Amino acid sequence: MSHNDPRDPLTVGELITLQQAAEYSGLNKRSLNDYIKRGRLKAKRVGLFWLTTRTAVDEYLFSRSFDNIPKKYRDRS
Repeated sequence: MSHNDPRDPLTVGELITLQQAAEYSGLNKRSLNDYIKRGRLKAKRVGLFWLTTRTAVDEYLFSRSFDNIPKKYRDRS
């Protein structure tokens, strides 16, 4: 049984190339390719090219903003 996420970021908005995603996010194209391989950025391969969406890039950027903070620094109570 497959789990279909109704909010798949690859279905929101138009598909863009990694070069466009790099320009949009301010990240390096090579880094984006690495995030795809590690499963951190959603993308799909079409022929020789990886395509993603701005929504998928936004979700990646949002996830790393919290995840990259070491746990000991997250709670400042």
